[in-house]
Amino acid sequence: MQETMKAIAPPHSDGRAKEAPPFPATIRVSIVEDDDWLRDNLAAALEAAPGLSCLSRFGSAEEALAVLPTALPDVVLMDIGLPKMNGVECVRRLKTRHPSVQVLMLTVYGDSDRVFAALQAGADGYLLKRATREELIEAIRQVHRGESPMDGHIARQVVQFFNRRGTAASAVEQLAPREREVLEHLARGESYKRIADTLGITIDTLRGYIKAVYRKLHVHSRGEATAKYGRS
Repeated sequence: MQETMKAIAPPHSDGRAKEAPPFPATIRVSIVEDDDWLRDNLAAALEAAPGLSCLSRFGSAEEALAVLPTALPDVVLMDIGLPKMNGVECVRRLKTRHPSVQVLMLTVYGDSDRVFAALQAGADGYLLKRATREELIEAIRQVHRGESPMDGHIARQVVQFFNRRGTAASAVEQLAPREREVLEHLARGESYKRIADTLGITIDTLRGYIKAVYRKLHVHSRGEATAKYGRS
């Protein structure tokens, strides 16, 4: 927590010490949350915490993007499951326009794909809504200091995500050039006939390549192969 600090300057000619201007002590926070009850409770928690204030609150991403640029906060609390435009896209657009604003995702979701999408969009920290009020307040202060707070469960999910990503990349790299070419066409959603015609091979030869791709990637369908290719 930042405290208002006062420095004592050297005495002036009148013999009195002059106080230096205090350092800013208030972290201004905006809330983007579609649940009215939770939004009000978050605002109350912010106002009750020393050194924090609720600058603004919004029930949708569209409303937030329309207003935030005119009164930019220090930290934004962003729900990921917003109606219409979701929180990930809202973060992406907000960060594109104002990269210096800090965003802390606050959500019920803990799966790695959502976490990674939010972090990739520019989120600076990620907490589950089950976090205590104390954990939330501390996370806001950490984000404001330039740190990246993250719930322990979410941190493990992120590690697992990158481990899977590394495994997928390694498996795809083991494919022969022709097999990788086939996989690229599969990932584009092309039909077997079109792929065979493009590569100048028969359908049977193509099926042989696809079987080899599935075996090396340890998958059993085009969807699984495409997903693994996308993570490589």
